[in-house]
Amino acid sequence: MTVRPDNRLADAPMVSLTCRRCRADVQVRKSSWNQTSVQWTAAASQLCQERCQAAQLEPHGGRLFLTCSALAESITSAVRSGSLSVVDTDAR
Repeated sequence: MTVRPDNRLADAPMVSLTCRRCRADVQVRKSSWNQTSVQWTAAASQLCQERCQAAQLEPHGGRLFLTCSALAESITSAVRSGSLSVVDTDAR
């Protein structure tokens, strides 16, 4: 069986983005209006207030961390300003 290489990042690589609330630096790729990929570093994970709050609640039956609303707002702002592009603009 031949493994096909994943070339998705060749045309539109992930870009560095800083959260406007906590200043965490993450790598982001906006594939479509409905799909966003985020890569967190250990340092960014420690800076994110929402992520830290979720981690404190987990041992006590708290919620699983799915997303940070402040980072989502920062991503939306970056798209609106043109500093982050949406790869597939037709997928609305």
